[in-house]
Amino acid sequence: MNDVRNKEDAMSGEFQAIRYEKHEGGIVLITIDNSRSENCIDERVHEDLCRAWLAFRADPELNVAVLTGAGEKSFCAGWDIKGYAKQTKGQKLEALRNRASFGPGLGGLTRGIDVFKPIVAAINGYCLAGGMEIAMACDIRIGAAEAEFGVLNRRWDIGCESGLTQRLPHIVGLGNALDLIISGRKFDAEEAHRIGFLNRVVPRESVVSAAMEYARGIAALPQTSIRADKESVLRGLGRSLSDGLWMENTLWNTTVHSEDLEQGIERFASRRAN
Repeated sequence: MNDVRNKEDAMSGEFQAIRYEKHEGGIVLITIDNSRSENCIDERVHEDLCRAWLAFRADPELNVAVLTGAGEKSFCAGWDIKGYAKQTKGQKLEALRNRASFGPGLGGLTRGIDVFKPIVAAINGYCLAGGMEIAMACDIRIGAAEAEFGVLNRRWDIGCESGLTQRLPHIVGLGNALDLIISGRKFDAEEAHRIGFLNRVVPRESVVSAAMEYARGIAALPQTSIRADKESVLRGLGRSLSDGLWMENTLWNTTVHSEDLEQGIERFASRRAN
């Protein structure tokens, strides 16, 4: 039985360059649908992704998102460089500065749109430059064995602007991050898994199903503490230990009267009694 719910509503023109499919169990599958251009992020894809993350964050029926790319060749090959250059060429420096300071980053998730619900990336192919930035903004990365990675913007003297210099050292360590950022070399799924960029490597034909299975396991759990703990991890980056501990405890205290916690304590007590 097809478990896609409200697919017709989600696809009825709200999004033009992505697919937004709700599945049973509180999961949404978001697909970058620009495969003719290696799923590059042009302005349409960018705007659709920004709206998608806001919709996912606000929907009380959704607990976990899975992000992937259309087709078999590419997850996301980064910014549409030609289109971006054409778009910004005539803009004044003040407008560009305002976009950098106040506008959402690449695809929304990389900067400016905080989502504390879990997000799983199903990396089915090329994950290059800005594609790496979008993947790093997800919480879990499951990659196809054929996936390829690289800060290829280095070849054209284009710098990093949506998280490569900030997130990558936290994920793979300083030495590995500097190697990849400075050299701009390609690396494969095996190396990505070895250095911690990928959490898991699976055959290409199972990458989305593996991510969906993982998402179903998360979605079946009580969600209140998951979201508070994810927020604590992300907000704690770069803070001192004492500040991080204070924030962790403050966020924990926002969960103490939740229905999820009350039910969890009841289940625990019942288990101990038996």
